[in-house]
Amino acid sequence: VLAAADDRGINVRRVDADTIGLTFDETSTLTVVSDVLAAFGAAGPVDPDGAADGLPAERRRVDEILTHPVFHRYHTEHEMLRYLRRLADKDLALDRTMIPLGSCTMKLNATTEMLAVTWPEFADIHPFAPAAQTGGYRRLITELEDMLVAVTGYDAVSLQPNAGSQGEYAGLLAIRAYHRSRGDEHRNVCLIPSSAHGTNAASAVMAGMRVVVVACDDEGNVDLADLAVKAEQHGGQLAACMITYPSTHGVFEEGVVEVCEIVHAHGGQVYVDGANLNAVVGFARPGVFGGDVSHLNLHKTFCIPHGGGGPGVGPVAVRSHLAPFLPSHPLRADAERTIGDADAHAVGPVSAAPFGSAGILPISWAYVALMGAQGLWQATANAVLNANYIAHRLDASFPVLYRGANGFVAHECILDVRPLTKATGVTVDDVAKRLMDFGFHAPTMSFPVSGTLMVEPTESEGKYELDRFCEAMIAIRAEADRVAAGEWPAGDNPLANAPHPAEDLVTDDWSHAYGRETAAYPLASLRAAKYFTPVGRIDAAYGDRNLVCSCPPVEAFASE
Repeated sequence: VLAAADDRGINVRRVDADTIGLTFDETSTLTVVSDVLAAFGAAGPVDPDGAADGLPAERRRVDEILTHPVFHRYHTEHEMLRYLRRLADKDLALDRTMIPLGSCTMKLNATTEMLAVTWPEFADIHPFAPAAQTGGYRRLITELEDMLVAVTGYDAVSLQPNAGSQGEYAGLLAIRAYHRSRGDEHRNVCLIPSSAHGTNAASAVMAGMRVVVVACDDEGNVDLADLAVKAEQHGGQLAACMITYPSTHGVFEEGVVEVCEIVHAHGGQVYVDGANLNAVVGFARPGVFGGDVSHLNLHKTFCIPHGGGGPGVGPVAVRSHLAPFLPSHPLRADAERTIGDADAHAVGPVSAAPFGSAGILPISWAYVALMGAQGLWQATANAVLNANYIAHRLDASFPVLYRGANGFVAHECILDVRPLTKATGVTVDDVAKRLMDFGFHAPTMSFPVSGTLMVEPTESEGKYELDRFCEAMIAIRAEADRVAAGEWPAGDNPLANAPHPAEDLVTDDWSHAYGRETAAYPLASLRAAKYFTPVGRIDAAYGDRNLVCSCPPVEAFASE
């Protein structure tokens, strides 16, 4: 049966000696069904042009489909193009402006890197296609794993996790399995600094660990004294410590090696969160300075597009002693890239597909191959330089909350809006909304510290764009000062009412305490290229609880 199906270009999955698996989806035609039946030696009573498809009458859909107006309005390519352009004009995306979201690394996704994901040789391969048909894919996967080994200083990598959070989970499962293989079932405490990403604690709990929080000092660093006390207190039960390097506070922690030494001295493993690897690549390797395991974010540092709900990849990289406990897969033995032999404590799959979101791996492979070692080093250097440039220019207007011992930040900086709020009543929300009037997407707001903005320019932005952003922020600070001076009322000023869509600006009953020109063109440079938001300010909390859609209501599509 398998051979007959193969002759017809159809893959049938062999589960075991007596069982096979078949999958049909919306792309399967009646011709495919006939070929499958023929492979079993059965004459298929299927007419590709007829009605003998085996569906009972009561299961047939008879109501109209695609009834939304958008499916009937655009019938030519130029009409469709204009529709897409109108949608794009409403968006504030990377093709229009820098998106300085701290901790997210919204960087250039080059067309050259993206192109291969559209090729059917990559896009149309089933995750369980036979290994004999996926030699090129396997080569790409192996080469990318080797690239990431070189970058991180670890010994083995699994590309199976679909997200950074899933990579965390896989890494912590490897740590638990490692301790169990040594008879240390009781090691289940995970030390996590208070500055950590929220997913760290969630992943630890999912992996069966008990979280103990470690304090941070006034500079945002892990409090080494508190770490030493808690490592000693939980020594016999210590499984791991999770740290982010550079830290979530945007600084390089000079004590990172000492952190690793303290944890190792008490029998624990060190998990280095790789979310901020964009500040490290080419300069430092977690597997060398003390890490035992890390997850990476290919949808951050390695250029897979981040955001929009698309697929991510969060590979887990480990030292050799943890390699036998990387994610495996019962249906694909070649998914295991381990050193040594896994035993009964081995970890199963953390993703349904053996190699996770393999279809987007060509992006990161192309990025690393095109950049080379020197290019990756230069990218990191530029990312750190850009962040420090912004921190220096804006410090007088918005104090930088955390700095390293020498007064510098890493690849991102946290701007403290709280003193401004206390002095003027202007909130971090006001600053974020007003940035839209300047044509900028707001930085990350109130993370990891409430009332702050976390800015990450990445290496992708040139000095012109950095200056444009800084000038916008400085102008916003000047507007806040005018509120403080009483020139504008606290509840009626360009910050409190931002953003200003064109519809509001052309109304006949403009009654604000400031003029339309101030609202629309706070900087003269905006006259040359102005972005108008499609809507004004909304009550965000109310909107989260009360969804409103501009499309026809769901009830309009309900069949009688």
